[in-house]
Amino acid sequence: MNSQAKNIRVDFVTGSRKASNLFWASTLSLGASGFSIVGFSSYLQNNLIPFLSADQVSFVPQGLIMCFYGIAGLFTSSYLWCTIWWNVGSGYNRFDKRKGTLSLFRWGFPGKNRRILIEFFIKDIQAIRMEIREGLLPRRVLYAKIKGQQDVPLSRIEEYSTIEEMEDEAAELARSPKISIEGV
Repeated sequence: MNSQAKNIRVDFVTGSRKASNLFWASTLSLGASGFSIVGFSSYLQNNLIPFLSADQVSFVPQGLIMCFYGIAGLFTSSYLWCTIWWNVGSGYNRFDKRKGTLSLFRWGFPGKNRRILIEFFIKDIQAIRMEIREGLLPRRVLYAKIKGQQDVPLSRIEEYSTIEEMEDEAAELARSPKISIEGV
């Protein structure tokens, strides 16, 4: 998703509000709740929920371990739900030809540094680098290679479904300021 004007290009970056994160947060919440209920049921020696039987589970050590894993899972799922709620990682990349700047804006976790805004001069960009790793967990990321600094990611890891789509985006970014492309 991008928005273009004559001298300004804005590419929006999605954050943690993705279907996969919603799926894993829901799955983890349900599983952790089940573990906690069975663990507490074994402690009370009474089934709190009829279809989650704890009759065959003794509290020490199985019920205690199930309570521990359930509580740990609930903390982890709470973290996932918070990142989804705050949409951590979302923002935009703004290329301004008039000012000659590249601005990267991202939302972080709540606090005094929630808004993350980094600006670079376009003249300091040496290249647009493409990182492509195929296999079980493919990785396709575009980076801006900045003079004297670390490479700055311009996209999410799973943003591009095909290599051609990624190459087109890299070519479009590099065309206007006449920057080279690496990693093709």
